[in-house]
Amino acid sequence: MFLRYKLLFFLLALSFSTFAQDGGLKGFIRDEVSGVEVDYATILAKGTERSSNSNTEGYYIINELKAGTYTFIVSSFGYINDTFKFTIKAGEISVKNIYLKPDVKTFEDSKITAVKKRKKEDIEIGNTKIKPAHVFKIPTVGGTPDLVQYLQILPGVVFSGDQGGQLYIRGGSPVMNKIMLDGMTIYNPFHSIGLFSIFDADLMKSADVYSAGFGAEFGGRVSAIVDVKTRDGNRNRLAGNFSASPFVGKISLEGPLKKFIPGRGNSSFIFSLRNSYLDRSSKLFYQYANPENLPYNFNDVYGKVTFNSSNGSNIRLFGFNFRDNVNFTGSTSYAWKQSGLGARFTLIPEGKQSKIDGFVTYSDYNIEQKEVDLRPRSSSISGLNMGVNAQAYNKKDEIKYGFEINGFSTLFNIFNSNSRYITQEQFTTEISGFALYKWVRKRFALETGMRVQYYASLGNTSLEPRVNGKYLINSRLTVKGGVGKYSQNLLSAFSDRDVVNLFYGFLSGPDNLQKNFDGAPVTTRLQLARHAVLGMDYDIGRKKYAEIGIEGFYKSFDQITNINRDKLFDDDGDYSVFDESLKKDFIIEKGNAYGGDIRFKFDNTKRLFIWAVYSLTFVTRTDGVNSYNPHWDRRHNANFVIDYVFDKKNRLSANLRWNFGSGFPFTQTQGFYEKFDFQNGPSTNFLQGNGTLGILYGDVNGGRLPTYHRLDASVRYNFKEKKGSKSWLVLSVTNIYNRANIFYFDRVNYKRVNQLPIMPSISYNLSF
Repeated sequence: MFLRYKLLFFLLALSFSTFAQDGGLKGFIRDEVSGVEVDYATILAKGTERSSNSNTEGYYIINELKAGTYTFIVSSFGYINDTFKFTIKAGEISVKNIYLKPDVKTFEDSKITAVKKRKKEDIEIGNTKIKPAHVFKIPTVGGTPDLVQYLQILPGVVFSGDQGGQLYIRGGSPVMNKIMLDGMTIYNPFHSIGLFSIFDADLMKSADVYSAGFGAEFGGRVSAIVDVKTRDGNRNRLAGNFSASPFVGKISLEGPLKKFIPGRGNSSFIFSLRNSYLDRSSKLFYQYANPENLPYNFNDVYGKVTFNSSNGSNIRLFGFNFRDNVNFTGSTSYAWKQSGLGARFTLIPEGKQSKIDGFVTYSDYNIEQKEVDLRPRSSSISGLNMGVNAQAYNKKDEIKYGFEINGFSTLFNIFNSNSRYITQEQFTTEISGFALYKWVRKRFALETGMRVQYYASLGNTSLEPRVNGKYLINSRLTVKGGVGKYSQNLLSAFSDRDVVNLFYGFLSGPDNLQKNFDGAPVTTRLQLARHAVLGMDYDIGRKKYAEIGIEGFYKSFDQITNINRDKLFDDDGDYSVFDESLKKDFIIEKGNAYGGDIRFKFDNTKRLFIWAVYSLTFVTRTDGVNSYNPHWDRRHNANFVIDYVFDKKNRLSANLRWNFGSGFPFTQTQGFYEKFDFQNGPSTNFLQGNGTLGILYGDVNGGRLPTYHRLDASVRYNFKEKKGSKSWLVLSVTNIYNRANIFYFDRVNYKRVNQLPIMPSISYNLSF
């Protein structure tokens, strides 16, 4: 069946690419000095109504032109207009790259104009676009900007804490969110100290967060997508960056392998090394914070080489290695490592409308956690991922189509809260294809798509239609919405009652699963969901520096697989009389997440940036017998951010962030008892033997932790630039008023453990 759908997609694409016999022009629009792509530039064929805007990669195509010679006008705020003549041939799309000269006087204003132009054409339902400049507008914890710190202020995003933190996006658990780095799936993007991710802000080109209703080009997850792209190395000269603080030290180097010259091929490299030494520096700088509670150490290495041809085709080779080590004395220790290699390419075929992108990646992730119960938890996942996507245009309408193959293996070992051992090893293959069509008119944009996910190891096929659209009521007010169906095979299992929930293991399509759920037979091992999202944006003021946005969403998680916290017996003939819920390794659940967000943004690009967002979210789960709220069900979450530049030369700036969140659910302790596991069967001497400490738990997540709130701030001073080098100091303070936010409750010692106290830091940064 999958092959039939795949064939349909490619026949549709082939018919589209040969739709018209008129000619056209395509290529990339770049900065003449740096070679960097210019997004949302406009190219117009003079004397016609045909025009095009470059996308975020600088790519443009202007088609359906009759054969003949045209004068083309290219314009973009921040650049000097360019005019040239070109002869269009019938039935042929010619390739021409365009290089614009920067205009310093209007460069800052161009940012606002580009954003407004993008908002007019892109639907952006449930989507937040992040540029590197955004990351520097919030307090830099430890003096080091990081993407994870910015993600925490986005609508619908809940962060579980400073230590061992995870991101929960609009009701979905972390494994339901697909995190990508240059197209490669990242299985653990956040370091053990939740203030830092693996994403170096200095290397980031852009990030897109799709919190609900994402389109057909993304698959394999049922809640959200975070798509992070890194920039290429400097094409003109050797450059670098160095920074140091009590939290993290970093050094990066970049430069040309073959220098950029307009109209010719070029190549570049970029390399970054980052290391945290908080486990050692805390003993010197943060003695008052009890250094035993700060045993964090991580190391990140990333490298990338880019080769660009003269016509715009390119290939990017990249690799990384990330490692974490944590050791809470007398409680928990864990370590994880992740490595990967990848290649991405872009082809610009001569004479055709299409642009082709492809990728091949390999990654490997391993994690192990040891608790005081001496029962280790371990998990690993590794695999190969490859795919090809194509893009073409009909006037301003756009079509995308492609396919992807993902093969990976998982190995998982854990003990549940009843000390029963659960293990699984699985080899999985997923094949998918998609096609979407986007109509763009003066006030209306509609994107319809279909994704087909074939899970070969399970023998299941999922057809996933998705529709997104928006309508411009007037120049200021836009309404938008979307619906879609989603599926995934990968799942994460952990104990809901772990003292410190740092372990996040992975497995796929488990076999030892209950056969009936909620009075009906279980026909698939997939996790399934449906999304609906509706929102509006309104621009405020004559210059439109300010905007307000409102979005509501509903996610129906129709089938979820979870570890069986109540398993007591092995699933064999000796225990055939017992219910499935007492002997299966995994159980079926379902649930939903719904709520809404309201956000306000003011950004005049030069001096003042204000961001305020409030989210209301409800998350529920049921196993067919008991209903509960998962531990990330935070009802109320609010963030307020302000960034201000004090002088026209941008020497001194400051920012602050205040975050408030209502309490998370947790499972209460009712009592303790002496526990025997009866490994010796009926001969177990429970009268004279010594058992282990057993815990009587209350209802799952029947209690609520106290509210969370924290104020962070930082001040930055830029020294005078000298001979092409820049340096600056950042003074930052985390948790300014020293709020005692709870991290976890040590059940055995009956002791509350808090998150980070007030932690000042200073960092020095140098770029050349």
